[in-house]
Parts: sequence; structure tokens; C-alpha cells
Amino acid sequence: MVEEVRRQFNTIPGLTEGRAKPDYATCVKISTDASLREMIPPGALVMLTPLIASTLFGVETLAGVLAGSLVSGVQVAISASNTGGAWDNANKYTEAGASEHSESLGPKGSDAHKATVIGGTVGDPLKDTSDPSLNILIKLMAVESLVFAPFFATHGAFLFKLLSV
Repeated sequence: MVEEVRRQFNTIPGLTEGRAKPDYATCVKISTDASLREMIPPGALVMLTPLIASTLFGVETLAGVLAGSLVSGVQVAISASNTGGAWDNANKYTEAGASEHSESLGPKGSDAHKATVIGGTVGDPLKDTSDPSLNILIKLMAVESLVFAPFFATHGAFLFKLLSV
């Protein structure tokens, strides 16, 4: 992305003076391609975990994987939502200056305000995107497991069958 922006500044006349428009489409394409490429490993992990666990170890192991992902996913989602909300609200609290305490933290530009701006920048996406995406992750694992349940029931536990022979 940085190289593309530099290239545009060097090759598009009048861009630095504001007389020409940059090539937004190329930058959007670079960003989109990179984000899609980086989502392949986490997506594969979510999709392959139930398949591998149940094929190798059986439906009992799959039940444990699903229970563990549900319990840990809910805990992380609640933590992300609360943490993100607290960080975002701290920023709003210091900027509002509605109480003696918030005024004592300092005006805009103070160290306390700078810290809460960073907290708000991190907290807002944490509560708005990370939290709901865990819900989708848990549902995807559960639905995939239900779709393949008949296969797992008849052909699962391959590793145990192999070792018991």
C-alpha cells in the first residue's frame, strides 16, 4: 500500500498540490486482496477443526471441541464487548468534561486524553466487530458439524479404529 501511494505521488502530476485525483481503486484492491489472503488461515482453522477432530477421534471428541469453542468463544466475546465498551466510553467521558473528575484528567491534548483516544480507537472496533464475529465462528463450526454428522457417525474415529485392530 505504501509503495502504491508513493508511486502515485511520483507519477500523477498535480497530486501533491491537490489538482489531480489519486487512483483510489488500486489502493482499495491492494487492501482487499491482502485482507482476503490473511483470512484464509483462520477460516481454514475454523472449517478444518471439526472435520479433522471427528474424522480422527469420533463424535465424542467433536462434541468436546464444540463445547470448548462455545464456552471459550462466549467468554472472549463477553470480554471483548465489555473491554471495548469501557475503552470507548473512557474516551467519551474525558472528552465530555461533564464532571469534576473528568475535568481533572485534563483538557483535550493532555496525556490522559491522548490515552483515552487510543483506547477509543481500539475499543470501538473491538466491541463492534470482534465480538459479533465470534458468534459467526461458533455458528459456522456447529452447522458444519451438523451437516457432516451422519458421515462422522459412520466413518469417524478413524484413528481409534486403526489402533484397535
